[in-house]
Parts: sequence; C-alpha cells; structure tokens
Amino acid sequence: MTLVLDQILGLSGENSLSDVVLAPMSGITDQPFRAAVRRAGGGLVISEMVASHAMLTDVRAEMRKISSHLRKEAPVGLQIAGWDPEMMAEAARMAEQMGVNLIDINMGCPAKKVTGRASGSALMREPERVEAICEAVVRAVSVPVTLKTRLGWDDASLNAPDIARIAESKGIRLITIHGRTRCQMYKGEADWSAIRAVVDAVTIPVLANGDITSCAAAAEAVRLSGAAGVMVGRAAMGQPWLLAQIADHLAGRTVRPVPDMHIRHQMMRAHLADILAESGERGLRSARKHFASYCDHLDQSEGLREVALRAETASLVQDAIDRYFLDQSRLSAA
Repeated sequence: MTLVLDQILGLSGENSLSDVVLAPMSGITDQPFRAAVRRAGGGLVISEMVASHAMLTDVRAEMRKISSHLRKEAPVGLQIAGWDPEMMAEAARMAEQMGVNLIDINMGCPAKKVTGRASGSALMREPERVEAICEAVVRAVSVPVTLKTRLGWDDASLNAPDIARIAESKGIRLITIHGRTRCQMYKGEADWSAIRAVVDAVTIPVLANGDITSCAAAAEAVRLSGAAGVMVGRAAMGQPWLLAQIADHLAGRTVRPVPDMHIRHQMMRAHLADILAESGERGLRSARKHFASYCDHLDQSEGLREVALRAETASLVQDAIDRYFLDQSRLSAA
C-alpha cells in the first residue's frame, strides 16, 4: 500500500515516509529538535510556524526560526501563517526557494496574538479569505501545499468540513485537523470522532491531531476519525523516538523498543551539539524545555532537570548529562 505522504511528495523505496508527522510548534520544532526526531526514526517534520509578513520584512526573530540548512533536512515542511493572500503567496515562494518540500498553511493556532490579527484559527470565520489564501499559495509554488486547522471556532460553528472542501477545491493536498475548537484552546480532550466529518467531506487525505501521546492513542484516533495518519505534537518532547514507534504500530510491525540508556545519552549529547551549532550559547534558554522533557522519561533525574533549567553555559548542561548517565550506569552495574 502506498502511503499518502509518499504519493504527495513523490517518494518510494528507501525514501518512503510514514503517515506520522511531527507537528509545527512554536518554540519547539526548531532545527535541532527536528534533527533529533529524524535521527530517532521519524519521518516528515514541519518547522515552527513563521509569520508571512515577518518573512517578507525580514524580522530577525521570525527568520531565526528558519534554518539556513533546510535543503539538507529534506524532506521537510515549513508552516506559514498570515491573513493576506498575496503576502502568504510570496512567503511560500521564499520558502520554496529555501529548499522546503512542502508548505503548510496555519489555520489552527488558537493564540490571541495570532487570531487577533485575523490569522490562525480566526480564518475559520472567514471562508472567503480561506479560499483566497489557499488559491494564492497553491498557485505560487510547485511544491505540495497542506493545511492545518481545527474543528471550528467554537461548538456552535463546527465548520471544518466546509473549510476542508474549500481547501480541496483550491488544490490543497492534505489537511490536518486538531480535534478541538479554537475556543477550547488545549483544554479538555481532543474529539477524534468529530474529525470523521472532515474525512467524509473530502477526497484528499486527512491527518488526526491532538492528544496523540502513544501508540494506542494514535491507533484509536485513526479508528475513530478514519484519518490516513496522525500528527504528533508535544508528546514527542523528551521522547523523539515516539513517532517511529507510532509508525511501527500503525503499520502492524513490531514496535521498536524505547532506546536504552546508552542511546538516550547519545541522543541528548547530539541534541545539545545541534543547538550550539545552530544558535550558540543563546540557544540554551529556549532549549531548556527540551532537556526538562527528557528528564520526564528518566528515573531519578531531578538533579539533571535542575541544571537543565538553570544553567547558563553549555558545558554545565553537558557535564550534568554525562554525570547523570555515568551514575545510572554505576547503579545498574551494582
């Protein structure tokens, strides 16, 4: 069976990708974390959301989100956000020139600073603007364009099926649905069964998103929604191997084991090295959440967590990582 991402991206054989995708997350899915997921067996990764107007005006804080080595990450997607069709189209052209293999349009972000500018999930209340943005972006680039959105603005306007039909009519190749409304933000539980209405409304593939925290959760999300695959978000933090495990499970393969302590030690060292290569010491502050998340899955790691959250230099973090795994190896040998 050909996987939907392989069809969309024209991949096959050893280049084949599972239909388990790393979600775009602001402040999280930077290049070092995307690399960690790929090293652990993950497939398609999507960048942090980048504001289209910021790309066009070269706003430094936003442009830092875009790695200068995107071509080396292939296949990789870039998510863009905005409200103006032509600005979105031009941002998509820039992204394609940078080497991305897929453009994802953000129509799902619930943050007030995004929806307040008629972007993100606020676009669900403006179907005509959705149509114009999808048409402009698809026409602007030769790479596939996808869309990520939610069930609706609130429980009284669950219009994701309508948005999906509009998107499909304008050439969008795949849609990801987060199983909550904008007004829910991240509260409560994702309603995977509600995603089925979108699956039934279009012929293009749909991915389920929201609360995909384990192999079992992914399988249940696919069963209830009828989706072709899943998009995994924050659950991948601290366990970048999760996407590969989910892909195994959904494909009916034996699920690869959680990496042993030696491998996890090397994963954390490599992640830190990538952060330093990408951003230098200033990258440590934004990386604290990643190393704290690794500790969520490591026994007796309180000391390491404390250093990860407070250290101002990479050497302190590196020493704490090495010391933790050395101590653990001594304990296991005792």
